[in-house]
Amino acid sequence: MTSKQRSYLKSLASTMEPIFQIGKSSLTPEFTQAIGEAFHQRELIKINVLKNCMDDPRELASVIAERTHSQVVQIIGKKIVLYKENKDHKKIELPK
Repeated sequence: MTSKQRSYLKSLASTMEPIFQIGKSSLTPEFTQAIGEAFHQRELIKINVLKNCMDDPRELASVIAERTHSQVVQIIGKKIVLYKENKDHKKIELPK
């Protein structure tokens, strides 16, 4: 992913509300599966890490990205933005 593409995805994510929250139970297999299924509906996902989660958001982002085969767009504080291209139902056209 180029810096231009990452910048474009960041601008799209800035207006989004988080659709998942990671709490004290941290990453469960069910949570990872739910994120993977959400990528079928949308290509860009924002996740909020709650204060009662003791794990580092950067580590969580890399683990989720690895398990769902997605890319980390950005991590700001306790917010994680992930992108995964949907080849069947492409909604986001990335700049070249």
